[in-house]
Amino acid sequence: MTAMRILVIEDEAHLQQQICQQLESAGFMVDRSANGKEGLHIASEYPLDAAIVDLGLPGLSGLEIIATLRRQGSLLPILILTAQSSWEDKVKGLEIGADDYLAKPFQMEELLARIKALLRRAAGTPDAIIARGPISLNTETQTVSVQNQTINLTTFEYRLLELLMRNQGKIFSRQVMTDYLYPHGEEHDSNVLEVIIGRLRRKLDPSGTHNPIETVRGRGYRCTIEPKMQHD
Repeated sequence: MTAMRILVIEDEAHLQQQICQQLESAGFMVDRSANGKEGLHIASEYPLDAAIVDLGLPGLSGLEIIATLRRQGSLLPILILTAQSSWEDKVKGLEIGADDYLAKPFQMEELLARIKALLRRAAGTPDAIIARGPISLNTETQTVSVQNQTINLTTFEYRLLELLMRNQGKIFSRQVMTDYLYPHGEEHDSNVLEVIIGRLRRKLDPSGTHNPIETVRGRGYRCTIEPKMQHD
């Protein structure tokens, strides 16, 4: 199973290092940033499972990061960190979309417990079945069907399809998608992404009528089939 990916946006270098080490020791993959603008870019562009965001950041405040992500429609679970003891700051963070908070100083064990709790809650929210037009993806059994016929996908094909279908209409750059497939920097052919997408298209749409994965010139790829509608 692929390790869950956590973003840490914290400008205190020593604290950031402590948090990242704690998460990595627990088996998580960790992205890190000490700057608000850079952190927002990572949170907006990369597939993540949760984020830890300090409220007092250079470049862009933690509150602004959270507000922007929620305006974009992101459901990313967010834990805020604050050195401010005022209850108003905690309330404001939760009101604009944060899921939980920790006031500094805190124990690393508590941070880890809260992140795991956020991830458990988030895992219970999406439906097990993601349907887009004739394509249905079951996240529990990791199977895919087209017009009710099961198709065989490789691990990489499935992971890429799930990423696109979970993020309907969102454009992912070639680099982001490659990093998602090879998070540890494993060696791979330079055209591996195009090969995987080509195979996916043929398996999902052999007649070429649905165009399930659209190429957005100069930007990347996205899933373009609309969610299946429920009829009475």
